[in-house]
Amino acid sequence: MSIDPKLLEELQNKRAVANAAGGADKLEKRKAKGQLSARERLEQLFEPGTFQEFGMHARHTCQRFGLQDKELPYDGVVCGTGFVNGRAVAAYSQDFTVGGGALGRIHAKKICDLMDYAHDIGIPVIGVNDSGGARIQEGVDSLSGYGQVFFKNVYLSGVVPQVAIIAGPCAGGAAYSPALADFIIMTEKNANMFICGPDVIKAATGESASLDQFASAAAHASIAGNIHLIAEDDAGAMALASELLSFLPSNNISDPPHDLDHNLNLAPDPRMNELVPATSKEAMDVHEVIKLLADDAHFFEIMPDFAPNIVVGFARISGVVVGIVANQPIVKAGTLDIDSSDKGARFIRTCNIYNVPLLSLVDVPGFMPGLAQEQGGIIRHGAKMLFAYAASTVPKITLIMRKAYGGAYLAMCSADMGADAVFAWPTAEIAVMGAEGAVKVLFRKELKAAEDPAAKAKELSEEYREEFASPYQAAANAMITDVIEPSETRARIALALRMTLSKRDTRPPKKHGNIPL
Repeated sequence: MSIDPKLLEELQNKRAVANAAGGADKLEKRKAKGQLSARERLEQLFEPGTFQEFGMHARHTCQRFGLQDKELPYDGVVCGTGFVNGRAVAAYSQDFTVGGGALGRIHAKKICDLMDYAHDIGIPVIGVNDSGGARIQEGVDSLSGYGQVFFKNVYLSGVVPQVAIIAGPCAGGAAYSPALADFIIMTEKNANMFICGPDVIKAATGESASLDQFASAAAHASIAGNIHLIAEDDAGAMALASELLSFLPSNNISDPPHDLDHNLNLAPDPRMNELVPATSKEAMDVHEVIKLLADDAHFFEIMPDFAPNIVVGFARISGVVVGIVANQPIVKAGTLDIDSSDKGARFIRTCNIYNVPLLSLVDVPGFMPGLAQEQGGIIRHGAKMLFAYAASTVPKITLIMRKAYGGAYLAMCSADMGADAVFAWPTAEIAVMGAEGAVKVLFRKELKAAEDPAAKAKELSEEYREEFASPYQAAANAMITDVIEPSETRARIALALRMTLSKRDTRPPKKHGNIPL
């Protein structure tokens, strides 16, 4: 006996309908704008032949407001699993050519079922957002669907990596699902994300604003800080998601994909000595330090356009995956302010969730002074950095390169904040404040009485640095593991990372700490 040919023909016809999506005309229009179809996006993401679709034959059941006559293949969202860099990943891709990719009850159920599957087997989830929003014809069922998706986002948070890709419109309540993910990637063109559009803003406030001002990838990346990476196009977004996952484990109980067979090169690198400016007054680009530390000089930076006075991202050092948090002296002198504190704290907590060791590169003169910062809550925001580091149980290695003053010294993971190893260059200055400021406070009378106040201030500043701010002073008080030559940095950090990978740090039983938000 053999299967009835009519049944096979019916199956092929249904698959053809699904592959046709919203029709050839709509697909051609997308192609003309440089956009891929929902299925093509997943084909770009997954290794060839590994995609297993979930719910191709799912359909909406609404029989009102004209929906009874509409064919919505796979209910406007393609869901499934496949392999990315040899590892299993779950992904869904909304299809704007099918009913505008609008979310209804079945659409939401497909996403939630896929997320449950990812949770149960412990694999990352990638969601491609390209939707006109809620399916109005389904009324409260559509709103309920969004609520279910948000609940699953939170349920999976801290369990498996979640990456959201904004590749089309993402408006209103729909924007909150990406906002709940670990990372957001947005395409430079053809994508926007907002809660209220220009017309609503105009009607409610009288303000005139274009989408480019608040809804574009550039606006979200540099001003709002809502997204982490910008992709040139759809294919670029899939490539970024793939590379991002290459630094992360599949779930929170697995280790990152370290390459411990990598050669552990412990030879000094004299190029690091050459990077250090002659005086602490001269700026130093921390990207150049990171390049010398990272394998193949490759650094996968996160949020490069937002709060650039702090630099965060992933690298490998002698094969060990590491999350780097670094002050950037060439921007705002590397001070910590409201935005950089938020950016740093979020990245630190993400690394801790996924067992990624942390490397802190310190060159910080303090928290940013100013009325706007004080009124904006710099105390609350700065406390996020302290909380994030103190709560982290992953290996924590700190390098004090130059300035480390005041509370910002602590906020960049000093030994007191739980660093497992703290190294300092001979150029390091560790004190409550900079030498010049300290001298003005401590020796006000002496400076007034001096024949040459400027020369006296310089003399006292040098004495203060040597006696109170020297790295050897901190080392004498067991606050620094070792003072090292810059050329030794990569070797020392590589050794420290290898040594601490077996770290186990248990904390008191509790639901979670109460981070200041």
